[in-house]
Amino acid sequence: MKLTLKRIARKPGYTIGKLFVDGRYFCDTLEDEDRGLDQNMSLEEIRSIKVMHKTAIPTGTYKVIVNMSPSKRRLLPRLQNVPGFSGILIHRGNTADDSSGCILVGENKAVGKVLNSTKYELELTEIIQKSGNTIIEII
Repeated sequence: MKLTLKRIARKPGYTIGKLFVDGRYFCDTLEDEDRGLDQNMSLEEIRSIKVMHKTAIPTGTYKVIVNMSPSKRRLLPRLQNVPGFSGILIHRGNTADDSSGCILVGENKAVGKVLNSTKYELELTEIIQKSGNTIIEII
């Protein structure tokens, strides 16, 4: 299965996107500020641009698994091998302060926020678990 996250609004402090599952719109996303990182940049370059807990992950393609998050204490989608980042999850939350580099899912019905995120987190986690082989492309 393929997830596609299209970043559509890059604002100071946050980034809004649209998440598609196998080409079909699923929900909106909220990430930290997009600072122009790309998966093909050197680790040194990524580290020189990244602001800890306030930077969206590099664009690129990543494998997604579902496993237990020690910090959130529940099963969550986790992106693998994100250069310069660790522990990148897809989870519920409302503002960039809830992100810390992760991808928040929900409905972008308020400026700089996603709402109804628990519903989308639970549904997406189940979809990915059933798929067994999932990648995400962030563009």
